[in-house]
Amino acid sequence: MSGWHTLDAPAKLNLALVVGPLRPDGKHEVVTVLERLTLVDTIGVRRASVTNVAGFDDDTLVRAALDELTRRPGGRVRFEARIEKRIPVAAGLAGGSSDAAAALLLASELLESTLSTDELDAVAPSLGADVPFFLREGPQLATGDGTTLAGLTLPRTYVVLLVLPEGATKSSTADVYAAFDRRRGDEGYDDRRTRLLRAIDGLASASDLATLPPSDLASSPLSAELRRLGALRADVTGASPVVYGLFVDRAAAERARDRLDTRIVETWIAEPR
Repeated sequence: MSGWHTLDAPAKLNLALVVGPLRPDGKHEVVTVLERLTLVDTIGVRRASVTNVAGFDDDTLVRAALDELTRRPGGRVRFEARIEKRIPVAAGLAGGSSDAAAALLLASELLESTLSTDELDAVAPSLGADVPFFLREGPQLATGDGTTLAGLTLPRTYVVLLVLPEGATKSSTADVYAAFDRRRGDEGYDDRRTRLLRAIDGLASASDLATLPPSDLASSPLSAELRRLGALRADVTGASPVVYGLFVDRAAAERARDRLDTRIVETWIAEPR
């Protein structure tokens, strides 16, 4: 079809997540290490007479991103978007946020005047805390409410095995943070934050990623199983039901996958992007 501009929208991995107290704006203070993966959706956008999104019936964020550009002063362009979905939905891999960031970038190119980086950065946080990350290149350290970003140099010579238990569903972000607050999870935040930042400074090889602290929001017995199967590091990504294991190479990841009971889990293999 003519006129389409396309872009891959990568999944996100939280290599570490430390959560602190509530901020005055009602959000939680966080420190998290973010990495892109080669598991991607593909987004296409073109000009249209009426804004429409096809390919994924549950989309809200791509439509919100396109509507946001249409509402800008002088906005006269409408957009048609299509989503080719590969990232599992509601799995904590930020597929929706990545799709929205890709749509922003593509739609901006179709405006009469392409938006600057600063203008895109001004729009992105209103769509979700993860959206600004996908407007950057490379691994990032996210702080504050998760939208303050600083580039990181990380070891990236590993392969990721993603494991989703069959039938698992992601609790709402509000519910996850409410449970965190009930158990007073913010206690010791300063020490955990310091531990994470020190661990980042000491990352010289992929095996050093094991020194990063586990996620503050969720845990899974599958993490221990992946470590038993040879993972350099294994944890829950953010607050999701997805567990990841980092392996030295694809062969090691495939061996681990083949030893899991695939009747009760779904798996993907990816690499840092």
